[in-house]
Amino acid sequence: MSITLAQAETAVQAAKVKATELGTLMNIAIVDTGANLTAFAHMDGAWLGSIDISQKKARTARYFDMPTGEIGKLSQPGGSLYNIEHSNGGLITFPGGIPIKNADGDIIGAIGVSGSTVENDHIVAQAGVDALAQ
Repeated sequence: MSITLAQAETAVQAAKVKATELGTLMNIAIVDTGANLTAFAHMDGAWLGSIDISQKKARTARYFDMPTGEIGKLSQPGGSLYNIEHSNGGLITFPGGIPIKNADGDIIGAIGVSGSTVENDHIVAQAGVDALAQ
């Protein structure tokens, strides 16, 4: 089972609300189980360079079924995944990408957020994930 458009739109909306609460402008991408873009939002004035980053964060989280920040910890020099960001046409290995699970714990997609600090990116992405957990 993969994320539906309605679910993806719910996640995007919740992420936009959180971004607004934080006073940030974000790019928010949702991918399905095949890492295909399902929904996307570019908030007015958000960085253009973050469009690609948000989509790569979502794909990275789905490709490896873990938050991009966790992959980043493993990809540091000397780490077991060092240089992984050069695979798959380019990955993003810092926070802001999170897998999305259904009520049974199955991964149905992922969210990627970019446009602020990596801490804010992660907070906004988590808000999108949390909106589907309710």
